Amino acid sequence: MLTGRLGLEGARIPQMDRHGLMWLGRGNLTVHQGTLHFTTAGYDDLAPGEYSIPYQMVSCFLLQPGTTVSHDVLRILARHGTGLAAVGQGGVKLYASMPFGPDESARARRQAELWANPDRRTWVARRMYGWRLGEVLPAEDLNTLRGIEGSRVKKSYQRLADQFGIKWFGRRYDRANPESTDLPNQAINHAAKALHAAAMMAVAVTGTIPQLGFIHEASGIAFTLDIADLFRETITLPIAFGAVRRFRQDSSGTLERLVRQIGGKTFRQEKVISRMIDRIKELLDGNDSGGDA
Repeated sequence: MLTGRLGLEGARIPQMDRHGLMWLGRGNLTVHQGTLHFTTAGYDDLAPGEYSIPYQMVSCFLLQPGTTVSHDVLRILARHGTGLAAVGQGGVKLYASMPFGPDESARARRQAELWANPDRRTWVARRMYGWRLGEVLPAEDLNTLRGIEGSRVKKSYQRLADQFGIKWFGRRYDRANPESTDLPNQAINHAAKALHAAAMMAVAVTGTIPQLGFIHEASGIAFTLDIADLFRETITLPIAFGAVRRFRQDSSGTLERLVRQIGGKTFRQEKVISRMIDRIKELLDGNDSGGDA
């Protein structure tokens, strides 16, 4: 079953629970004798060659640059409920995807029920803040929770900046001109966009509703932003500050490109998308006691 080389051993879980992701790059994905066939020039830890892929074991194929796919592949994947997404190197961009996700609506309905009840929505927000900050915040209204979180995050920015030897003058972001800020803020903007793409994949795989966020509200991808924020201190900021440090040592390229390179490598090494999927399942599939879980 090609154990190991293509990561299939990590995807052998029941269909209703699986979230196995397979990264493909620099090759052609076709159908041969009823199964998927991938011919690649080689990339990262995958040697050049031809591979047969038992697609039923995979929840979603992530096609990185240099990859083509045949019409027959789309037909087979759609029939079996296996997803396919065109992404940037390492998943730092999401360009397009086929509809996919669980073949039932239970999780989406659960999300809608929690979102529609103000008390339960606040409970979910507290739980998400608890994961990020390491403690359950007081049971206050959402605006109060946001204020507490903002104060804690400022300290995280400074702590991580000091850790990477970066001078930090505060978070600044001009939506009209995102390139006008200093290098650390530019890097954070680029890293955040990359993490949003990863969260979009996780939301799609779990069949949840991107518009129904528990902390974010106005955005059409509010829940995606909620999930991305769970990894701000552990993934986004280290990527950004690490890129700034390297960029100042060698500025031959662009900062955005460097952030995306570091981000893509980090996403795969840290299994960020899979961890996001697990968090969504834990949030929406777990026991809703209304307590401080």
